[in-house]
Amino acid sequence: MEELLLGLDIGSSSSKAVLAQADGTVVATAQREHPLSFPHPGWVEHDAEEIWWGDFCALVHEFEEPALAAVRGVCVSGIGPCLLPADRAGRPLRPAILYGIDTRAVAEVQELTTRYGTAAILSSGGSPLTSQAVGPKILWLRRHEPEVWRQTERLLMASSFAVQRLTGEYVLDHHSASQCNPLYDLDSGRWRDDWADEIAPGLELPRLLWPGEAAGVLTATAAAETKLPAGIPVAAGTIDAWAESVSAGVLTAGDMMLAYGTTMFIVLVAPGARPNGMLWLTAGVTPSSPTIAAGMATSGALTAWLRELAGHPPFEQLIHEASGIAAGADGLVVLPYFAGERTPLFDPQARGVVAGLTLTHGRGHLYRALLEATAFGVRHNLETMELAGGNPKRIVAVGGGTRGGLWTQIVSDVTGRPQELPRLTIGASYGDAQLAGAAAGLVELGSPWNPIVEKVHPDTERRPLYDELYAAYRELYPATRELAHRLARIQLQGRNLAAAQVDLQPHQAGSRTAARLDGEAGR
Repeated sequence: MEELLLGLDIGSSSSKAVLAQADGTVVATAQREHPLSFPHPGWVEHDAEEIWWGDFCALVHEFEEPALAAVRGVCVSGIGPCLLPADRAGRPLRPAILYGIDTRAVAEVQELTTRYGTAAILSSGGSPLTSQAVGPKILWLRRHEPEVWRQTERLLMASSFAVQRLTGEYVLDHHSASQCNPLYDLDSGRWRDDWADEIAPGLELPRLLWPGEAAGVLTATAAAETKLPAGIPVAAGTIDAWAESVSAGVLTAGDMMLAYGTTMFIVLVAPGARPNGMLWLTAGVTPSSPTIAAGMATSGALTAWLRELAGHPPFEQLIHEASGIAAGADGLVVLPYFAGERTPLFDPQARGVVAGLTLTHGRGHLYRALLEATAFGVRHNLETMELAGGNPKRIVAVGGGTRGGLWTQIVSDVTGRPQELPRLTIGASYGDAQLAGAAAGLVELGSPWNPIVEKVHPDTERRPLYDELYAAYRELYPATRELAHRLARIQLQGRNLAAAQVDLQPHQAGSRTAARLDGEAGR
């Protein structure tokens, strides 16, 4: 059998694996669902043993043994940045604290921002401290779980946890490290020892590598457990969106990936970009590809929400109805902040707004207006990137939302920018396979892997209307912000009261999920 490369991505709610040849041809894929844990309001966790390592082994075992025997390189990506405290052997000491959706360290974000100063943090790490940053979560762990901290000797994420299990090496890729703000310095490409010693005293930080570099080779123990060949190289890996950007060929200055999914994520290769506090400036996949990143809190989640309200009609029916509605949805403008907003607002208390609604509007109007709202959000982020010195020259669209054509066409019409669609949009696991090939010396990053097969061009006749609606979109948030924040506080009070009532009778539901979450909350 021809030499194969294994890529595997650990996502928030599922993990995916792909076997590919060195030319990018996909041989087999596998997927496995898993739960998120919410032990307290604002806490979001994964059991690393059960999910991160359990999914890896389960997915690999879905492939036939002859195919596994032909694997010559492995790479794992995953959600991030996360905080998994572990002992020297890499054994987890508690469930992993996940990325920006976990908001437990709000007080520590404020404290560290005050201590070091916003300007100094931006200058060193490229991004403001938010719930996305790892540094405040380390400080939270020290204060609230001191016994765990006393045993902590390793700082791991999904990708580096898998690397440790596969090779025994304690490493982290530069991109993931750059999201450990404020512990990493972008200019020098090193850990910032002074701040790291204050925030994580005594903790040995991992050796830094680039995502496509070999961290080590598969040990005999890991080979026996996974049925993969011992001695094959294992790449350092990275955070999922950056692995997916590799699959889209986004590696050169001006290349941009626009990922259509439950949320919208944007990665722009932008050497020389300036931090501005409204975006994430990070290390890239290679030393020559630093990136600006942006992320919307909702996108596909909005249309899924509407579909549920409408009684679960087929998406094809909703798309058909929205396609029959003229651009602008007959004067509807939506703020898509149904789960707060990430960039460029960094406002977790932002809320959704539907403006202009009349009795003549139907669900087709609403569906189209939701797609247009995400397009306005993309335009807002693109304009913010340009202010930071980013210059998008080419946009590659990936993700499940690219199917059907309506959503991508609306985004091109609103932004005035064409988009390229690659042959495959499998996701981060496909980029992992390419990174595995780089670590094995079988693939050169940037070489043809996933060719462009389609291009979406903007309809210039719609631009004047969309310009007018975009102006209304930009005015709507500041006009409703204070009211939205008041409503958000009422909602939070209601959720906290409900959570307190559940805590008083934790076993009332008697469900397996409730019991598992109660157990995790007590760790």
